[in-house]
Amino acid sequence: MPRRQTTVDTHVHIWEMPPIAPIGPSAPNFTSKPKAHGNAELQLADMVANQVDKTVLVQTSFSTWDNEYVAASAIKYPDRFVSMGLVDPLDDKNAEQAVYWMDEREMQGFRFHPQYYSEVDILKRPENDAMFRQIEKRAGIVQIHNRPEHAHQLDYVAAKYPGITWLIDHMMYPEPNMAPDWDAYKPVLALAKHDNVLMKISDIHNRSESDEHPFSDMHDVIKMAMGAFGVDRVMWGTGYPGYHRVENGWLSLTDELKLVREGFDWLSSREQDKYLGGNAIRIWNWNRE
Repeated sequence: MPRRQTTVDTHVHIWEMPPIAPIGPSAPNFTSKPKAHGNAELQLADMVANQVDKTVLVQTSFSTWDNEYVAASAIKYPDRFVSMGLVDPLDDKNAEQAVYWMDEREMQGFRFHPQYYSEVDILKRPENDAMFRQIEKRAGIVQIHNRPEHAHQLDYVAAKYPGITWLIDHMMYPEPNMAPDWDAYKPVLALAKHDNVLMKISDIHNRSESDEHPFSDMHDVIKMAMGAFGVDRVMWGTGYPGYHRVENGWLSLTDELKLVREGFDWLSSREQDKYLGGNAIRIWNWNRE
């Protein structure tokens, strides 16, 4: 019997509620708060039910700058999880914080949200150079959550810090109304010129103007992205754990996998395996037990 390809979800937010872990904003004007926990065990149960082998845990924007719960979960379940945290891009001591989370709590990198900061290009901020140098020194991973109008920031840092692996979250939010020329999205596709930039092709359902599987109005731009970056530099990701997926307007994990396995019918089985996990196994360090 052939070996089943390892499946890796590269994007799940987990959290706990007080007193286990703090809840509160991390970015300016971010007001969303959860009403119930979305913990590691909820995610594990979802993974088991859907034969997902590993998950990249990502600190949420409503869990403050304290990454401890996410970091501890990855340490507790090293065969299942790795962790990505948040550090404040406006804190001049963020280099020290990045070093702490990577060296002491095994975090493999961080997420930044340029779209939440209208007054400053946070990735270009000179005060963040020391932080990025420390992340680069550790061959870290940085994922960027923003929209096409912020692509120039990633273009800048990807060139300046070639030792960092940079990830585009949620494709940088293409919209069907950008068709047919997709001019507004071309700055994102141009980022493929950087060998150290990869893309998470995710959140397809919420970008689509259709409620019908397989959300075909997004397929052209997905094919464009896969063509630009190549199958070795794209990855699958989802969103929230367990029932929080559907509750917050995402697809269930079952339907997320169905979308790829049935809806992305232009992918060969080898390409699908890379997208669903093979590339993620290469990017993150899973040998930490």
